[in-house]
Amino acid sequence: MRDEGLLRLGKPIDNSGVVREVDPRSRREIVLMILLVALLAAGLGLYAWPALEIRRAGQEGALLDSQKDRLLEENRKLRLEKSSLEDPARVDAIARKEGLSEPAPERTFVIEVERPLAPGERVAGEKPPPREARTEKAPEVRP
Repeated sequence: MRDEGLLRLGKPIDNSGVVREVDPRSRREIVLMILLVALLAAGLGLYAWPALEIRRAGQEGALLDSQKDRLLEENRKLRLEKSSLEDPARVDAIARKEGLSEPAPERTFVIEVERPLAPGERVAGEKPPPREARTEKAPEVRP
């Protein structure tokens, strides 16, 4: 290919040995700009985070309220079913249908079970134990 119509003047320029000087002012401006953007981003994050947490907590509260309502309704239904199943007339009817009858009075036993007393609990009318029989000891005093 020929360079017709082009006129070359002088010798070719070689810039491979040229080293560019870094301007300290421009570096400082870039660092300040990055810090300013980071500060604005942090401020925006600190502003938005509590709002998002409040929103999330509100959604969770609504979910818990609906779950509570569902559980209360289920509890009401189960109590109703329990009371219908415990009805003495129903139990008696099922027992008679199965061929069971009331036992004779001489075959009926009443069993009373004494409930153990909690520590420090007394039966009404019972006197407190004598002072020396108490398990609590007075603190020792050393001279």
